[in-house]
Amino acid sequence: MDSNKLGGKVVIVAGGAGLLGREFVNAVVENGGIAVIADADRAGGEELQKSLKSSKAEFIEFDITSKASIEKMASSLMKKHGKIDALVNSVYPKNANYGRKFEDVTYEDFCENIDMNLGGCFLLCQQLIAVFKKQGYGNIINIASIYGVIPPRFEIYEGTEMTMPVEYAAIKAAVIHLTKYFAKALTGCNIRVNAISPGGILNNQPEEFLEKYNSYGLSKGMLEAKDLNGSVIYLLSDDSQYVNGQNIIVDDGFVL
Repeated sequence: MDSNKLGGKVVIVAGGAGLLGREFVNAVVENGGIAVIADADRAGGEELQKSLKSSKAEFIEFDITSKASIEKMASSLMKKHGKIDALVNSVYPKNANYGRKFEDVTYEDFCENIDMNLGGCFLLCQQLIAVFKKQGYGNIINIASIYGVIPPRFEIYEGTEMTMPVEYAAIKAAVIHLTKYFAKALTGCNIRVNAISPGGILNNQPEEFLEKYNSYGLSKGMLEAKDLNGSVIYLLSDDSQYVNGQNIIVDDGFVL
């Protein structure tokens, strides 16, 4: 039986067609909310909407780096639903050269990835905050990372072709602080802004890497995307009414 923990809340899941976003969309629907799959990936978003077979899920195409696109999305949702209760921001745009070892990252690529990702996070939050202020309330959850909290454990990447991108570390650390900045700046506005910092998420990583990563876990080690759903639903629900400006780490103890 589905829960009604969200009680018809309209929740934008930005990046809703992605690895984490898909799980968040499912969780919102299963908990009685209306999930807006907001993504630049039209094919992926529409496929997800169809697979859910629920009137509580809808797709809307948007670009996190475009003010006009964000405004159009917000206007459309306000016209249709009369409200937007919350935003879950799990978008992670990146350019074609993203993921190189830091020695090989060009200044231009570094700046472009920061601009798209951190700049997009700022723009999306800024524009939704304007809507929330007029509405009289709102709720934002940004998806950050443990690598915005601690430096990388480079030893777990040894022997693989993987690395922990320098852009990722800079972006996620900034997202956490931007979250706190907005929460403080919105004192008295009835708008909450929090972040969730996941640990590693299973996504076809090589076994050698998983073994090293899991050695830092306290029980499970590498998480599945669905393991974040409880924290997301908690922050979306009224149970977390007075949780504001926080960064909740979900990592099976990896950072300890």
